Amino acid sequence: MLRRLVIAFTVPLVVSLVSAPQALADDSPVPDPIPEKPVASGLALTVDELVTMPKSDTNPPTTDKRLQRYARINYVGELPDGSGRMYVPDLNGKLYTVKNGAPREYLDVGAAAGADFFNNRGLGTGFGFVAFHPDFKQNGKFYTVHTENGNALLTKQADWAQPNTIEQSVVDEWTATDPAADTFTGTHREILRIGFAGTLHTIQEISFNPTARRGDDDYGKLYLAVGDGGRGVTNNDPQDLSIPHGKLIRIDPAGTNSANGKYGIPSTNPFVGRAGAIGEIYSYGYRDPHRFSWDPWTRKLYLGMIGEHAIEGVYDVKPGDNAGWSQREGPFVFRSSDRCFLYPLPANDADFGYTYPVAAYDHDRPPNLSCTADSGHAVIGGFVYRGRSIPALFGKYVFGDGVNGSLFYTETAEMSRVANGQRAPIHKLSVVDRSGRVLTMQDLAGDSRVDLKFGTDNAGDIFVLSKANGKIWQITGAVPRPDVVPTLAPNLVAQYDFDHPALGNPAMERDLGSSGTAVQLINGGAAMRVQDGSRSALQTQQVNPTVKGNDDWKAGTYSATGVPTLLAFNHTQQITVMGWVKPTGPNPSPNTNSTDPARFFGAVALMGVLSGDSDGHTVRALLELIEVDGVMKLVALGRRVDGGASQTFAATEDWHKILPDNKWTFLTATFDYDTGAMALYANGVPVPGAYVVQGDPWGVRTGDPPYFTSATNPRGIKIGGGFPQNTREDNPCNCRFDNVMFLDRVVRPWEVGAQYALTRAAF
Repeated sequence: MLRRLVIAFTVPLVVSLVSAPQALADDSPVPDPIPEKPVASGLALTVDELVTMPKSDTNPPTTDKRLQRYARINYVGELPDGSGRMYVPDLNGKLYTVKNGAPREYLDVGAAAGADFFNNRGLGTGFGFVAFHPDFKQNGKFYTVHTENGNALLTKQADWAQPNTIEQSVVDEWTATDPAADTFTGTHREILRIGFAGTLHTIQEISFNPTARRGDDDYGKLYLAVGDGGRGVTNNDPQDLSIPHGKLIRIDPAGTNSANGKYGIPSTNPFVGRAGAIGEIYSYGYRDPHRFSWDPWTRKLYLGMIGEHAIEGVYDVKPGDNAGWSQREGPFVFRSSDRCFLYPLPANDADFGYTYPVAAYDHDRPPNLSCTADSGHAVIGGFVYRGRSIPALFGKYVFGDGVNGSLFYTETAEMSRVANGQRAPIHKLSVVDRSGRVLTMQDLAGDSRVDLKFGTDNAGDIFVLSKANGKIWQITGAVPRPDVVPTLAPNLVAQYDFDHPALGNPAMERDLGSSGTAVQLINGGAAMRVQDGSRSALQTQQVNPTVKGNDDWKAGTYSATGVPTLLAFNHTQQITVMGWVKPTGPNPSPNTNSTDPARFFGAVALMGVLSGDSDGHTVRALLELIEVDGVMKLVALGRRVDGGASQTFAATEDWHKILPDNKWTFLTATFDYDTGAMALYANGVPVPGAYVVQGDPWGVRTGDPPYFTSATNPRGIKIGGGFPQNTREDNPCNCRFDNVMFLDRVVRPWEVGAQYALTRAAF
């Protein structure tokens, strides 16, 4: 076990609010609340499987697919008794311990609650969490929270309840007769009961501060993250200091000065003695304060709050803080009367005393999704790594998205509380197996809905969990991604290695870049994945050269309104397109759009990014083979302005020598829209060439620099065909593709060579 180093410091207490009229600034909706997106980090985590937990089900069975999980495990931690035992709560009712990779039932919380135990509806029901007292080895005490409904609503009085309560969250104290025993025997008592009007956002995590030492004011104080019951979107409960809903509360389980006499209210809590406020409140203004943890070194408390319309935020919490919900969602104005938009902060926002996230990302809702529908995002707070075994993670706050399983980190040094200040950049992590294959949590979980959670042990190691398959993994290392040069990773918008089919849909390929832009394998589906290249490669081809139709194999994505996840190529100054290509048949192909059997297409489409007004053919940046003055050439072709002229940079050498048949070649094309410069590379070496269009087709010598592309989202990506949508055949490529990459900057010559050198062994 590693010994924790703790640095003590003083935390200021109460932040008081100033009642002031809101001075409106620009009152237009914010179209993209957080334009800065998580970027690929270049780091990949190595993980070792710890255990697969026992399968569990709701009682009675549910039809809600979100609750039909292999095991609804919610956390993993280590008992504070030196035994080395880990503990795992399952929302379906049971508390397990794990030692030497073997799970063992310690306590059935659901059975103890009896017929009123409620776990089969809503994401905020069941046995939610457990917290072991720091003196558990001596006093045998631990605390659980679970939900009840049914007869409990009629016979059991809640300490606080929202109108029209449909469930109650119950906090119990348990005292083990023998703390070292493998199964619980002892007594328990109820200490707190809160009623909620919904089955979402109930009491989430309950925890003791592991950085507090005996004699500290915080030692033995229990923190409870109380959600808004799913009702804060229509009422002001999170701002109402007379109730615990939408608050982080702090109690003393050993005390008795609460209203119900079953626990104590610490005198140092920030609202003790304030008229109209309950003393339990530590901070407030939360929607769903799902997970929180302390940095072992700085003792800062970080809390992840799941958002409503758009914002997933991580907060640096101090006593008395007001995170703003439901007047604010992240650093934006939220209006219950208009749930489809967020609005800018008023000019006098500082008067209100709200605190805002130190790191955040937004939902980037697809255009076809209702503004009030669940967007499938939920930030899951994690832990600051301060261990010694993984130097690359030191000082990083590791967290993620619970639904899709994305893993992130931020640098704690960049997580500033400055009002409306710069949020810490979020970096996206990958996972790599022992063979060097890049994975995602979806791969590990075997499901597109990961239901990701985090845990930690007493040494500060970090664990990741998935309800999808009931597995728990320990993060054992952090290494450079084996497939991307580290300096390229932050600009890697999209990457496809064709080893990552969308789970349940092998005709889709997932994106390993930062954007998450999946591409469709058109016409051939899973059959387009062939064993070649690094592992699997994409086969594209003309299927029937004698018949006009829409059966050619190609890949891509297209939206007539633009692809929001490709925002990085909106109003950009630079793009790079690169990847491995292997011609596998005659190119160019017979022109199926012509009645003349002797006609061939005048181009062979390789890979590119569409313009913002494209019909599927017009491009912003493209690698292609095309006829130049009657001779087929390898070219970089692009345009800066939608509807404007294109420029072509054509290789001088015969394209067959650059891209020989049945051999893998690493091609790169760069586009600098500010200077008008373009370049081509093959196998890491610059390819000599010349510009085809005379003059200034991009218009970079008129007006004032800098110059950007049009401020429109590209309408898609295409690979191996002239159109990414299945409405027209044009310029097919009888080729294979692997490790196709799209970046939002010009890759430097040495980086092209380095990327080629890094990946060539697999080809």
